[in-house]
Amino acid sequence: MTATANPYPKAHPKPASAAGEKSPGAIAMGWLHTAKFLTTAPQLHFLPALDVPEIAFVGRSNAGKSTCINTLTQQKQLAFASKRPGRTQHINLFTLGKQGVMDAVLTDLPGYGYAAVPKQDKIRWQQVMANYLISRENLKAIVLMCDPRHGMTELDEVLLDVIRPRVEEGLKFLVVLTKADKLTRAESTKALSIAKLQAGGGEVRLFSAPHRTGVEELATYLWDWAHPQSATVATAPLPLPAATQADPQA
Repeated sequence: MTATANPYPKAHPKPASAAGEKSPGAIAMGWLHTAKFLTTAPQLHFLPALDVPEIAFVGRSNAGKSTCINTLTQQKQLAFASKRPGRTQHINLFTLGKQGVMDAVLTDLPGYGYAAVPKQDKIRWQQVMANYLISRENLKAIVLMCDPRHGMTELDEVLLDVIRPRVEEGLKFLVVLTKADKLTRAESTKALSIAKLQAGGGEVRLFSAPHRTGVEELATYLWDWAHPQSATVATAPLPLPAATQADPQA
C-alpha cells in the first residue's frame, strides 16, 4: 500500500549538539520521564475527551509492551505487567508534559490473543479496542509491539486491517520488535527482514530493555509524533503490511 503524503512539514535531523546541549534522544527521554497515570477505563465512553496527541501501544499478550513503556518512562511500575497475561482488560492513559502542562498522552491497550481469557471476554475487548482505534479523534500514532521470535500473527493482521483507513489518512504507525536481547545478531537481522516484508516496506525497529537497544530511538519517534513542528527525524505515515497467510499458531 502506498503511503500518503506527510501532513506535517518535512523534518530533518538537527546538526550535532553544541557543547552542553542535550541530544534529541536525551530530550525525548526527559520528556517521557514526566509520565503520570491519568485514568483507566473498561469502555471507550469512560475515557476523558482530550485535545492533545495520543499515542497508543498495542500488541499480543506477553509481547513486552508494559516493559517497553516502563523502560521509556524510566518508571518501574507505571504500566502494570500482570503475571497472568490477558487478564487486565482496561484502557490506561498516562499524561506527558513538563512543568505540569500536559502536551501528550500515552495509551496502554491490554494485550490480546491470550488463550486463558474466556471467548466472550476476547470478543468484548476486541470490540472495545476496535472502537478506540477507529474513533478516538486525537489518536495520532500507534506502536505495534511484536515478539520477533513469533513474528506478526493473524491477530496482528486483523488489527492492521482495522487501522488501515486511518493510516492512509496520516496516522503514524511503527512496528517494534521487542526482546531483541534474546536473539543472536544473525537472528535479529533475519527477524528485521521478515518483519519489513510483512510490513510492506514500513518502518520496523528492534527494542531491548536490558540492552537498551532502540530505547532513545523509539523515544525520539514519540517526541516527534507529539511535537510535529519541532520533529527531529522524518516520520511520514508508514505503509501497512500487505496481507499475509494466517499464522496457524495464533
